[in-house]
Amino acid sequence: MLSDIEIAQGCQMRPITEVAAAAGLDAEDLELYGRYKAKLSADVWKKTADKPDGKLVLVTAINPTPAGEGKTTTTVGLGEALAKMGRKAMIALREPSLGPVFGIKGGAAGGGYAQVVPMEDINLHFTGDMHAITAANNLLCAMLDNHMQQGNVLGIDPRRIVFTRVMDMNDRALRNITIGLGGKVNGVPREDHFMITVASEVMAILCLAKDLDDLKKRFGDILVAYTFAGKPVYARDLHAEGAMTALMRDAIKPNLVQTLEGTPALMHGGPFANIAHGCNSIQATRLAMKLADIAITEAGFGADLGAEKFMDIKCRKAGISPDCIVLVATVRALKYNGGVPKTELNAPNMAALEHGICNLDAHLDNMKKFGVPVVVAINAFPTDTAEEMEFIRKHCAERGVRVALSEVFAKGGEGGEELAREVLTVLDEGKADFHMLYEDELPLEEKIRKIAKEIYGADGVTFAPAAHKELMNITDMGYGSLPVCIAKTQYSLSDDASLLGRPSQFVVSVRSARLAAGAGFVVVETGAVMTMPGLPKVPAAEKIDVDNAGVITGLF
Repeated sequence: MLSDIEIAQGCQMRPITEVAAAAGLDAEDLELYGRYKAKLSADVWKKTADKPDGKLVLVTAINPTPAGEGKTTTTVGLGEALAKMGRKAMIALREPSLGPVFGIKGGAAGGGYAQVVPMEDINLHFTGDMHAITAANNLLCAMLDNHMQQGNVLGIDPRRIVFTRVMDMNDRALRNITIGLGGKVNGVPREDHFMITVASEVMAILCLAKDLDDLKKRFGDILVAYTFAGKPVYARDLHAEGAMTALMRDAIKPNLVQTLEGTPALMHGGPFANIAHGCNSIQATRLAMKLADIAITEAGFGADLGAEKFMDIKCRKAGISPDCIVLVATVRALKYNGGVPKTELNAPNMAALEHGICNLDAHLDNMKKFGVPVVVAINAFPTDTAEEMEFIRKHCAERGVRVALSEVFAKGGEGGEELAREVLTVLDEGKADFHMLYEDELPLEEKIRKIAKEIYGADGVTFAPAAHKELMNITDMGYGSLPVCIAKTQYSLSDDASLLGRPSQFVVSVRSARLAAGAGFVVVETGAVMTMPGLPKVPAAEKIDVDNAGVITGLF
């Protein structure tokens, strides 16, 4: 079979104006980035304001292997399948981050014959959104350090700066650094840190902002530091919000691309669900619901992360709710959760599959708690056996859960029609009774305990003294009603990546907490999860190249 990039390069893309026209958009609604990419103008909102919302389908997954198991591929293929069946469908996806593209996991454009294109552009610089986010973030950092250099009128304590620099690349050497060395002229020496751009509060704000005015207000609300007297200092105190918004003027507009089969796709925002809230922008999702009868979106990593945050953060902020959840499972991932090493997942192993299916059960139980019906999508791999597939089907049937084989990687939309039919049945039944896991009024520590116990399956939660102190401080500042965004490993339901399957009798360890006032949630870090990933021993970058004609190779 051809590689992902070879399949994408062989595709005859439609001009993006034609894709837009099929979605009911005119040329004046577009800001073109070449022939095959465009941003949607702010006027589209006025045009669609009175249109009824289409149905919303959320694609999530069981806990994956380190290689990933195909959520984006399933999302793309489902959209293509619905379009082939005559339904007006639109996909709303996250943008890739350069760090994983050159690191280990890959991009976020799907795979095989279920991809969004132009794949190379999307997985590299795309329309520059990531760079704008990085620039806006680091402008605020520069203004903060400059304020201290130029007299520090606000009395900022350099030991209590909570806002960090970012870059869109995996670089472990930048996790902990010292800046301002070399004498008085070079600034105030202090410890600093880098996060990856997609984990930043600026990224979250982009994804949650309604418009430019809301974006500017949220930027102004970013907590950057505390004074020597212990008072909070916000970005608005540094008068940074206007310039930050100016840098994000174009980035706030959703991007329109297409699948290999010409189905329209909005890609906007790209936070990781293990260290951020893991959803694409509210703007893109809501526009997809306005422009199509069925909008399909995804949330990052397993349902314990992305789906929980989608429901408890994004739906809370946007006033939307899913009508159906597609839970992606693979034979490979279930065997991995049954104890099979990553290198041996291609070999048949019924014992491991039977042992690991408890991970699927955990996610099914969890999704029921939100009141949304679930369809299990078995994302097919060539090494899967008929016996393994039948075991999963029978298991789901015994639980009364709809299940479908998804062959979109190999067959595109045609391979997703079984899944599409099951999804349409659920949508037609209209049995969704959505509710969130917790109420706003619940104290922050109790929100964390509720997620840990009901979603992760933990016996309890321990809070490091610094984390407990900061959560109390955040509450005293008036932010106790905010939702929580828990940073946790994606490979386990617990905060320990080595505990696979459906672990029990464990305690989640909360090591730190920080207020993301602009985003409107509290970030809680657990276990050993890193906000700045590193590169593997052999990074994907070693295989990526480009020839004199500009043709890229090795990109998946």
